[in-house]
Amino acid sequence: MTTTPLKGISTDDAWALLEGRHPDPFAVLGLHKINKQWLLTVLMPEANRVVALTGKGTENPLLPVDGFPGLFQGPLKRQLAYRIHVKTDQAEWTYDDPYRFGPVLGELDEYLLGEGTHQRLWQVLGAMPIVHEKVKGTHFAVWAPNASRVSVVGHFNSWNGLRHPMRRRGSTGVWELFIPGIGEGEIYKYEIRDSHGQLQPLKADPVGFGSEHPPANGSVVRDIDGAKWRDKRWMQSRHDVQNIHAPISIYEVHLGSWRRKTEDGNRPLSYLEHASELIDYVADMGFTHIELLPITEFPFDGSWGYQPIGLYAPTIRFGTPDEFRQLV
Repeated sequence: MTTTPLKGISTDDAWALLEGRHPDPFAVLGLHKINKQWLLTVLMPEANRVVALTGKGTENPLLPVDGFPGLFQGPLKRQLAYRIHVKTDQAEWTYDDPYRFGPVLGELDEYLLGEGTHQRLWQVLGAMPIVHEKVKGTHFAVWAPNASRVSVVGHFNSWNGLRHPMRRRGSTGVWELFIPGIGEGEIYKYEIRDSHGQLQPLKADPVGFGSEHPPANGSVVRDIDGAKWRDKRWMQSRHDVQNIHAPISIYEVHLGSWRRKTEDGNRPLSYLEHASELIDYVADMGFTHIELLPITEFPFDGSWGYQPIGLYAPTIRFGTPDEFRQLV
């Protein structure tokens, strides 16, 4: 197989990439101008062939870098959009290179995150399906101030932390990465090296909007902006109900034990079943409000939810976040 000598980056940078400890992957991966030539660098472990596709499918083969297994390099004629085609022993696929995209978080976000005064963390952290630079994908962002390297891992990269190392955002402690082609329902975690460079157990997203069903504990990409509210009439009449002079009577309920489907394995009701049965019951009893016992994701059924591990994710035990939204 034809190979190429390492170009444009130092051997230290190359080994840091291959060993999963490079703190700034965007400085070396992707397309960079080196000595008046545009050089593309791709890290793809286990690949036999890597090709950059430009224009209407023009193939630009990248060569394996001699002595650095998994690293591929090759020239492009100019700075332009490209996709990567990969072939391994088991499969082949084409994807948009995450390392050709700019940051998603803006300067104001970075400033407020660094100051600790950002008031809308759910809009900047977690995993959010978006369109970035005209390409659909998911923006991942996590606060890990003591990490020396953070990667996104999941089925989409065979849980390989070398594939998607993230961009550090200055001194904020936040790491981010836009991964094209990733969307709703994708399972993911973060692979983190601590300040001493030691790999930690894979971590679920502390600001994730969805989770696998326990005992599995991976985070799940959810499109929290995709659902449509159907509460126009309620919003119009809310003033009468929420008025400080209106009577109030609160019904406290634990969704996991309020009522069960004995004919279906004695399972608890789903969010949608609660929406039809619980609401009618509470209204008939004369209550004006419902207070839910802990509803965010938790690992142990016996705790009734008092061991939360995902404060932005309604538990998957009773249905999806959108179904919980319908209950609300």
